[in-house]
Amino acid sequence: MASRKASQPNRETADKYSVLLPTYNERENLPLIVWLLVKYFGESGYDYEIIVIDDGSPDGTLEVAEQLQKIYGGDKILLRPRAKKLGLGTAYIHGMKHATGNFIIIMDADLSHHPKFIPQFIEKQKEGDYDLVSGTRYQGSGGVYGWDLRRKLISRGANFLTQVLLRPGASDLTGSFRLYKKKVLESLVERCVSKGYVFQMEMIVRARQLNYTIGEVPISFVDRVYGESKLGGNEIISFVKGLLTLFATT
Repeated sequence: MASRKASQPNRETADKYSVLLPTYNERENLPLIVWLLVKYFGESGYDYEIIVIDDGSPDGTLEVAEQLQKIYGGDKILLRPRAKKLGLGTAYIHGMKHATGNFIIIMDADLSHHPKFIPQFIEKQKEGDYDLVSGTRYQGSGGVYGWDLRRKLISRGANFLTQVLLRPGASDLTGSFRLYKKKVLESLVERCVSKGYVFQMEMIVRARQLNYTIGEVPISFVDRVYGESKLGGNEIISFVKGLLTLFATT
């Protein structure tokens, strides 16, 4: 225990980390992901807030979020719901408007991204004063667990195409577990025109264009335990269209 305390960084800085959690039908997953976030932020000593952006989930996700706010406090759990499903990219933009931290963390609420990696993201960012830090499934100890062969091939193929066509300077362009300096994220979203899953890809491409520095942390991506995946045929078609648009315009 003593060694853990001794290894903790100096918390006298004014850094604060705002975690954006877009949700749609995440009633079962939300309590656990919030508990894990509170646990790892509490252990590391970093100041934080969790902003839940629910897009009108019919399964009662917002009601669960309201209960979590009562448990952990309104200063740590902020609810910024929207009336209907409006897309992942706009959810991040909406949440960022309400964030009070000088750093923004984006991640999935379905337990695919484990909060245990967040202290590593923060340490990596401080190590090189990176403008953004991205979790990668394709470097070092990173990996994907729980996917069938078809989905692994789709993911690998999508990442390979993006590397060949866009040369983004990052090994995992389609991932959605990242830490940004807030000012950098604000600058990027002003320039991004994509929605949905392509939004994540465009953010890295724009970051490269603007000469922002990118750090990477290997992560383990685990397929969701509860609920259904949002990835379907329409999303794949939108991804391909978005990729070709970025290739033609960047």
